[in-house]
Amino acid sequence: MKKLWEPSAARQSAANMTSYMSWLGERSGQSFSDYDSLYQWSIENLEEFWQSIWDYFEMQSPTPYQQVLSSHTMPGARWFEGASVNFAGRIFRARDDSRPAILAESEFRELYEVSWPELNDKVAKLAHYLRQIGVERGDRVVAYMPNTPETVIAFLAANSIGAVWSSCSPDFGTSSVVDRFQQISPKVLFAVNGYSYNGKAIDRCGEVALLQQQLPSLERVITLDYIESDSVDSDKIQGSAFIDWQQALDNSASEIVFEQVPFDHPIWTLYSSGTTGIPKAITHGHGGILLEQYKHMALHCDIKPGDRFFWFSTTGWVMWNIGLSSMLAGAVLVMYDGNPAYPEVDHLWSLAERAQLQQFGGGAAYYIAGMKAGLEPGKQFDLSALKAIGSTGSPLPEEGFEWIYQSVKEDVWLISMSGGTDIASAFIGSSPLLPVYSGEIQCRMLGVDVRALDDAGNALVDEVGEMVITQPMPSMPIYFWNDTDDKRYKESYFEEYPGLWRHGDWMVLSSAGTLQIMGRSDSTLNRGGIRIGTSEVYRGVENVEAIADSLVVSIELSGGRAYMPLFVQLKPGLTLNDDIIKQIKVALRKDFTPRHVPDEVFQIDEIPYTMTGKKLETPVKKILMGFDLEKSVNRDSMRNPQTIDYFIDFAEKTRNM
Repeated sequence: MKKLWEPSAARQSAANMTSYMSWLGERSGQSFSDYDSLYQWSIENLEEFWQSIWDYFEMQSPTPYQQVLSSHTMPGARWFEGASVNFAGRIFRARDDSRPAILAESEFRELYEVSWPELNDKVAKLAHYLRQIGVERGDRVVAYMPNTPETVIAFLAANSIGAVWSSCSPDFGTSSVVDRFQQISPKVLFAVNGYSYNGKAIDRCGEVALLQQQLPSLERVITLDYIESDSVDSDKIQGSAFIDWQQALDNSASEIVFEQVPFDHPIWTLYSSGTTGIPKAITHGHGGILLEQYKHMALHCDIKPGDRFFWFSTTGWVMWNIGLSSMLAGAVLVMYDGNPAYPEVDHLWSLAERAQLQQFGGGAAYYIAGMKAGLEPGKQFDLSALKAIGSTGSPLPEEGFEWIYQSVKEDVWLISMSGGTDIASAFIGSSPLLPVYSGEIQCRMLGVDVRALDDAGNALVDEVGEMVITQPMPSMPIYFWNDTDDKRYKESYFEEYPGLWRHGDWMVLSSAGTLQIMGRSDSTLNRGGIRIGTSEVYRGVENVEAIADSLVVSIELSGGRAYMPLFVQLKPGLTLNDDIIKQIKVALRKDFTPRHVPDEVFQIDEIPYTMTGKKLETPVKKILMGFDLEKSVNRDSMRNPQTIDYFIDFAEKTRNM
């Protein structure tokens, strides 16, 4: 393994995790010499560990809890039963009027501040209005809103009451939003009249009107004039069901009343990608998210009060919720709405300089695109304040790691992590006490008993296995909404290894404790009985200069045969030819094995992606294998639904093989 970075002694000494280890050592009478000893203690003493997180972060409950954990049974484990908490209340507990609460920028508005007094005032007024119209604990409040401070204000107001939050980005199509929101019967919808992308105003009034019609549970739609009125048809969102954002704030309330709710009271409903059907309505609890995000943000990401935290996201991706949670640790939340490459491809790196970011996050695809574009942000911008760069969404290849250290900043901590919507956090990720190795995730997260297992349930080291979590976590879903007897919940995680959570990723845990995600296990490539992760193929293929992006699947054919086509998106102006195909095959043989070489290579205009930036490997595989189209892919879950037509046509050829 190639070491790219190591924390200095001073940096380790100043880390929040070091302070926690010292406090824990005094409390428990044990000595923790390094991260590994702390990690082992955390999974061998699960209840004591989570009790320590409760105590260290000074959680408070007006009602006593019975025990830390009811049982280790999954699903069904219950945490801190009897405790009462409120997520928004804990956000405001970190209030510091000497610094901004939020910094924000959009395509049409330069960087601006939201102060803590302003945030308090607007949340108080909006919460008062919601109470006036009858919103109560447990009611659902949803948003069709962009990544702006107003969306944070709406969330905090709803959350302070104990309402259940859910959001979709305004670039989602109407049917995609209805598929999600109708499952939870919302009472109130927050929506914008439009949004901006690539400098173009996109009217959403018609979509908002349709949502009001197709969600019969809605009692009120609160509309924000985000785009200037001459760019939208605002007549479509008039009537008694609609009220303007400013009108909702037009009252004299000044104090926020934080409703204390049970530990497992639902905080929000998030959604699976929905690539093969109606998205699963994954619902988390207030207390579980609080404890997990204190651990994640303060200990694993080492956020200090006043740090400026940015993660490029939309409101339809779990990273919006995780980014918001940085405020628990005292971060100044930095937000951006729009195309990250507008007006220039390096715009977010410019934001990093102008906002003086300490933590910068994005999807792995964003860094790969920067690498391929030849960006050198470290030379172009002053990134002296930057301490950490976060990456998730898909595996970041070694080349991406090395580009960050060569072209962004030599002395920066690269936080690569893997988790997801399912837990609103990470299973594996970062530690400020450990070095960074090229292509490797640093460690398993504290309190997360994650292992690589073979089909028989045996633990593997230095071999590819299924990512399996063997003990409960507080932020595992409390349930899927409207899921009778937890049927879909159990099918999603607990069928393959009864009583254990199978996440659906291939993973390698090295003998050194670092990890790699090798791709989704349900899209694994089977080559002569040897299982190959798709990420290995992508690493090899995308080293070829002509390749912009790629997708590979393995299709099981009659007679036990398998067929592995590779679909490539070339850089603009290029056409696939024998020379490019030869470069691909040579690269895969050289860097990996002959088994990694595809049977055929095809050029396509664009790789299909979900709204959250994942390649549609499994849906494409199902289409090519002749599965029912409606059960194979949900176009409304896609960022670029037109791309699936190519594979529908291609499937006819495959069936005749």
